[in-house]
Amino acid sequence: MVPDSMGEVEDYDEKTGRRSPAKDKMTGQRVYQVRVMDLDPELGKRARETTVKISADFQPSAPTGVPFESVEFDGMTVTPYVANNGRMAYSLRATALRAPAGARSAKSAAA
Repeated sequence: MVPDSMGEVEDYDEKTGRRSPAKDKMTGQRVYQVRVMDLDPELGKRARETTVKISADFQPSAPTGVPFESVEFDGMTVTPYVANNGRMAYSLRATALRAPAGARSAKSAAA
């Protein structure tokens, strides 16, 4: 997880020019997004960073508080679509963010 990248997604209303918190169309929950990186060395020079949107009642927080921490997502879905430029793209959505099994907290790492 990229440090300080968690934030609330906003919808823009073109009629009023106002922004409001985005809501998931299926659940009605607010939508947050976080930037994540894949550190797999086999990726070479390919893109390593992407954004995952999380539907939740409250803003998720970093599980351990360590910069560039490893995270796991619950309820992950991948939705492919054709972007405006005609290329295939995809949207990543999840229902929760958590520390991987066996991860140490910031407190235990400092001890």
